[in-house]
Amino acid sequence: MKILSALVLVCLFAAGLSGAEPAKESDRAQQQLLALMKEVQGQQDAIAANQKKIDEKMASIGEAVRLAKIYAGRGR
Repeated sequence: MKILSALVLVCLFAAGLSGAEPAKESDRAQQQLLALMKEVQGQQDAIAANQKKIDEKMASIGEAVRLAKIYAGRGR
């Protein structure tokens, strides 16, 4: 997340420095950059949600393994 923020700031800074471009192309480039930023943010949100689901499933599996070890130890 920090890397993305730094990359966005660098891109915006670079877009601001390129004053040689006509205003329309600069605006279009900024619009495209904003659209890409929103898309990346959406992907990051999806990744975070998926990671949460994975963590929950891993905890569930860990608990199942723990219980299986307890029951297997009782059977001996």
